[in-house]
Amino acid sequence: MRQDLRPYWVKKLYLKFRYWYAEHFLRPAVDELGAHHTIMQPWYVSIDGPNIRIGKCVTIIGERAKPVKLGVWGRQPETGSITLGDYVLISPGARISASDEIVIGDSVMLANSVYITDSDWHGLYDRTERNPEATPIHIGDNVWLGDHSVVLKGVSIGENSVVAAHAVVNKEVPANVVVAGNPARVVKRLEPDRGFRSRADFFAEPEKLQEFFDGVDRTVLENNGFLNWLRALLLPRRSD
Repeated sequence: MRQDLRPYWVKKLYLKFRYWYAEHFLRPAVDELGAHHTIMQPWYVSIDGPNIRIGKCVTIIGERAKPVKLGVWGRQPETGSITLGDYVLISPGARISASDEIVIGDSVMLANSVYITDSDWHGLYDRTERNPEATPIHIGDNVWLGDHSVVLKGVSIGENSVVAAHAVVNKEVPANVVVAGNPARVVKRLEPDRGFRSRADFFAEPEKLQEFFDGVDRTVLENNGFLNWLRALLLPRRSD
């Protein structure tokens, strides 16, 4: 990772602009957006449709090449919903597409390019209509969905379970297991008696956490000069 050459005050301005952008453009697009959100590059986060609720302390990471997309396309106007719990992490390229209902619990982590959908969107023989049966998705607290994993219609995933990279989940996953493969199957059972440390623990005191990271920024960036940072933007060199 290249050294961050920004002066402290430049980074503070950027963070304030990023927060303003999320509040101005993304908050009106949802029914609820909890406090203490961190939405990185929110201009690469797309939200469409009604009945989308996002809990507190969410972290969403958008990228130009891998935007995050949350969409509800209900069967009728104002139907269908997506609910994200508190402390959820959504990595670049993740897509959540709801026809009827997708509920994601607290402290769930979505790795790069995860795809979650509660519908096939077209029938095998009638390509103009969806299956009339609703097949909602429920994902329990502290679940970890690995890189490029897929969660398909009608699936429930129990708390603390892990879905391995590139796994395709098409049936119920119990709590406290690791699943892998296509279709996903249980490959390991976790030991809940050992306890889990989740994102809820990390964000237990969000104000103090924010103060801590601000202190780190101040210490790391305090000696950075504006002109050198500007030079690095316009005339970058390998040593930067």
